[in-house]
Amino acid sequence: MTPDTFVDLLGREKASAILRTNSQEKASLAMEAAIRGGFKIIEFTLTIPGVFELVQDFSQRDGLVVGTGTVMDEAQAQQSVEAGARFLVSPVVDDVVISAARELGVASMPGTHTPTEMLWAHRAGAQLCKLFPAPAGGPAWVGAVLGPMPFLKIVPTNGVDEHNAAEWIDAGAFAVGFVAPLFVADDIEAGRWDEIEARAQRCLSSLGV
Repeated sequence: MTPDTFVDLLGREKASAILRTNSQEKASLAMEAAIRGGFKIIEFTLTIPGVFELVQDFSQRDGLVVGTGTVMDEAQAQQSVEAGARFLVSPVVDDVVISAARELGVASMPGTHTPTEMLWAHRAGAQLCKLFPAPAGGPAWVGAVLGPMPFLKIVPTNGVDEHNAAEWIDAGAFAVGFVAPLFVADDIEAGRWDEIEARAQRCLSSLGV
């Protein structure tokens, strides 16, 4: 899968499931629930124990695209791609990570919070701009930025839930990422995988996916 192919897929699916937790086993079970709920693009953050084993496992499944998050350096980018990641997400704009993604043949989604950071990331070669953290203006902020820079592909994550996801898309966001509002910590701790599956279905349904 080329970076452009991934971007096209994300543009059609409109959503990814992003998981951060402290247990490899629970991470696997929680993500399984999100997949049963309909997610085809998933992201494991590198803070999860045994994360590269998870990436390797899930990336071998048909119809599923796996990425890694909190990628902070070239070595993590390399390990991610070797394990099967097809996109790399960072919390900040880092030219080193963007360059590594390009050399490894995968898509890059650095974290950006201002129009200046978004243009910087775009010019550095990133295909997508993760909006992090959520700005005070919410969806309206995305529309304001896209006015003068319509070529940006903005993907909000922080602050996106089943109730407001459609507002972000309607404002011009390229796609959204569901994090804690999808993977509720109490549900993961208690093993309520059916709750996560049902919430995943509602999240995607809110986008018409």
